[in-house]
Amino acid sequence: MRAIVLIVSALAFGAGAHAQESKVVLKDGPGKDKAMQCVACHSGDYLPMNSRFLDKAGWTASVNKMINVFGAPIAKEDVETIANYLAANYGKPSAK
Repeated sequence: MRAIVLIVSALAFGAGAHAQESKVVLKDGPGKDKAMQCVACHSGDYLPMNSRFLDKAGWTASVNKMINVFGAPIAKEDVETIANYLAANYGKPSAK
């Protein structure tokens, strides 16, 4: 009986935790198709979470780090397109 209670509790907790997750959909724009490669490894939450910190240079460095350090399967010729997309749609707001 105790095992059944533990299993039911675990299932209920897992369902509740899953229900709280939100699905982030990438914004439309040129380069979105290439940027979709990022969500193969990352949650889409990563982009808006970091957007206030990264400008184009930052996004370029981040994409290159994912390729060179972590082995992300992204073609080098896609870096510029992805960085442009991320900067335009999730980039650090310009200083006023």
